[in-house]
Amino acid sequence: MSEHRYAARVRSVEMSGIRKLFDAGGPDAINLGIGQPDFDTPDHIKEAAIAAIRAGKTGYTPNAGILELREAICTKCKRENDLVFQPEQILVTAGGSEALHLVMEALVDPGDRVLVPDPGFVSYAALATFAGGRPEGMELDETLHIDVERAKEQMDGARIVVLNSPANPTGVVESEESIRALVEYADDCGVTVVTDEVYEHFIYEKKHVSAGRFGDDVITINAASKTYAMTGWRVGYLAAPEDYIPEFLKIHQYAQACATSISQYAALAAYTGDQRPVARMREEYRARRDLLYEGLFGLGFDFSRPEGAFYAFVPLGRNLIERAIEDGVIIVPGGAFGSRAPDYARFSYATSRENLSRAVERLAALVE
Repeated sequence: MSEHRYAARVRSVEMSGIRKLFDAGGPDAINLGIGQPDFDTPDHIKEAAIAAIRAGKTGYTPNAGILELREAICTKCKRENDLVFQPEQILVTAGGSEALHLVMEALVDPGDRVLVPDPGFVSYAALATFAGGRPEGMELDETLHIDVERAKEQMDGARIVVLNSPANPTGVVESEESIRALVEYADDCGVTVVTDEVYEHFIYEKKHVSAGRFGDDVITINAASKTYAMTGWRVGYLAAPEDYIPEFLKIHQYAQACATSISQYAALAAYTGDQRPVARMREEYRARRDLLYEGLFGLGFDFSRPEGAFYAFVPLGRNLIERAIEDGVIIVPGGAFGSRAPDYARFSYATSRENLSRAVERLAALVE
């Protein structure tokens, strides 16, 4: 049988180090590797989807998404982010992942430099590579925040800089001063800012600041996935200057046509309905964060208390990471998120307190 041929841009990208762990471990494994809420989608959102099905809203929608949802997203952006958009500036996508893909494909030419946090979410560098770009890591400081001055030094000649706050995998929340400085400098350099804000509602002591407040060439990406425990519904959006939207639509309409109609009506209920479930999830994540942080800190691991999202990024050392996974504590090695944190591991605390306590107990046995 002849060997199949594949495009070089695909062969150069590894499978996600996170997705490899989706079904990892045996029946007694504690999977802290997946960034997926363990909460159910709130009932009023599910009921809206059921109502849409019964009403026969099962066909294609406009490529950009149903108008009611785009209007609701505009209202949400004004209310929560102090950002003013019109429906023509909103594109509803199959999750935040598709939004990132559309941006990279539409804006990045072969060889263009794309600045991404390192360590940072696995999709940024991969999607830049698929688009023909050259991902370039931005260093974090000793507290795992973006080193603003070093990032500025890298910006000249770059095409895109990706910001992510709250951040995956580090759990850090960037300050208003840092975000403003990065956006304003990017604007001066002619660099487009892509800001991934999918964890905006899971911040524990600080305040979320949207990058779009500080510049005109900013593309905001968000999704219902994490906020409303809707990962499998695959619905998100991007909000951008209006002239970008037709170019993004070209790719979206040929690859996707539209986000799933039923998911759009569910998202409409999410953004316009009862927000109390989000607050309840946030408080439970806060309690889990504290349990995990105090347990690991008590074992002698020195790291900052996570500020947002639902991840702890912990310097365990490569040997202990391997032993922990072998012992059924499924965590993601830091190398999956870039080249600069091979001795770290990402713990997701989007799981029960019981699982977190069991994981700490197993790690305690390994470090004794």
